[in-house]
Amino acid sequence: GADTGTSGKLVTVAGTFRNGGQEHFYLETNATLVVPSESATNLTIYASTQAPTKTQNYCASATNTPSAKVVVRMKRMGGGFGGKETRSAFSSCAAAVAAKISNRPVRLTMPRDVDMSITGGRHTFLTKYRAAARVTSDGQVKLEALDAQLYNNGGSAFDLSGPVLCRALFHIDGCYNWPHFRAVGQVCKTAQPPHTAFRGFGGPQGIAACEHVMEHLALACNVPSDELRRENMYLNTHSTPFGTILGNELKWNVPTMWDKLQSELNIPARRQAVDAFNAKNKWKKRGLAYVPTKFGIAFTEKLMNQGGALVHVYTDGTVLVSHGGTEMGQGLHTKVCQVAAQAFDIPLEDVYINDTSTDKVANTMPTAASMSTDMYGMATFDACSQILDRLKPYREKLGSDAKLSEVALAAHFSRVNLSAQGFFTLMDKRCGFDFKKEKPADYPSDAPVNSWKGQPFNYFTQGVACSEVEIDVLSGNHRVISSDVVVDVGSSINPTIDIGQIEGAF
Repeated sequence: GADTGTSGKLVTVAGTFRNGGQEHFYLETNATLVVPSESATNLTIYASTQAPTKTQNYCASATNTPSAKVVVRMKRMGGGFGGKETRSAFSSCAAAVAAKISNRPVRLTMPRDVDMSITGGRHTFLTKYRAAARVTSDGQVKLEALDAQLYNNGGSAFDLSGPVLCRALFHIDGCYNWPHFRAVGQVCKTAQPPHTAFRGFGGPQGIAACEHVMEHLALACNVPSDELRRENMYLNTHSTPFGTILGNELKWNVPTMWDKLQSELNIPARRQAVDAFNAKNKWKKRGLAYVPTKFGIAFTEKLMNQGGALVHVYTDGTVLVSHGGTEMGQGLHTKVCQVAAQAFDIPLEDVYINDTSTDKVANTMPTAASMSTDMYGMATFDACSQILDRLKPYREKLGSDAKLSEVALAAHFSRVNLSAQGFFTLMDKRCGFDFKKEKPADYPSDAPVNSWKGQPFNYFTQGVACSEVEIDVLSGNHRVISSDVVVDVGSSINPTIDIGQIEGAF
């Protein structure tokens, strides 16, 4: 609909948008080996899991064994993507119970069809929306309002459906400044396996719904979608619906990246070429999408933003690091080793991570939410810093050219502890959002709405992506002609790994 007022024509749209589900399809299905010892009073569990402590606690409970006598060890996974954050635990419990009763090692590896049918996948979403934009007399289009109701298919048990829905609500604003905004969500119980974490954890579903709304508004306002997006992006000093101010501490680079890639790719000319192709071809059609993204980094559950590490320096100058994060092909161990290598100024090959084990670093959080390098890198650095402080007098005595082995040996002969436990927590003001917190009476009147509830994210990773695709309208066959992606991940510890992650995920 459209209303004409003193400040231009108000265009309103309404509709629904559906996100489909997705299967994790990690190359290695859920697998567990449980080895009992001490007459089955102790259990050592080798599990393909993103959550060693969760696995430890559930297996201890299921077998009536104290947690101190259950050790979970995780060397590496053949992929996780969120599917092994919670849904790996029940198969480990089954193997643990069998091992405890039989006092024999038990291995359980799920067949692919069983794994796919019972472990759940990405949450499907139904988003109902109303949105409005105002077309001014000079042809500009400014967003006015977004009102969205999100429903996600949680399956037969709650699992992580609530946090997934929360993250979708935190991302349905997209990269755009909505002067009037309301979003509410509801988890739906269905007769399906419990759906669970999946790369992006609700963020992609929220972003996709927002981009659909932007396309709908662009059509209704009869303006190019690129123009609508660019003219309504957040700018520095703007605040999100959850009260986070962009700029200053939270650097905001999306508009700059948008302009850069648009110029480099000459997107207007690319769109003209797509239109020309479609005019000439009846059965094959092409389309070009150009969208921005922001993704909040932190666990939205405040207590989960903590991590530990244990660092040993040996007298031959090598370093053994254990930390609470798990390796599933994302390169976490490599990055943590880099942190330790740089801290001690030694070659990367002199630092080793054996596995993730609950008897070395206890009470860990699942490896998830794109937080692990931040948490375990900082925890490892904390431990390294403690050891470096102890080594400082010996470094000064032996000289700056002395090898770590020489310094460590001298410290060892002086009865200095060459091990340290590191710990990191994200500062209170950069994590934790309380949806139910009321505005305090003395809260500053000029502060953004909802900012009194806390800040859910430490920062945003940001990016823009342009993809051109072709579809055969008769068969449905499609192919991606080209994709160009620019992502701001801050100061990358390992650009090669990060590029691989971005390309692989895309």
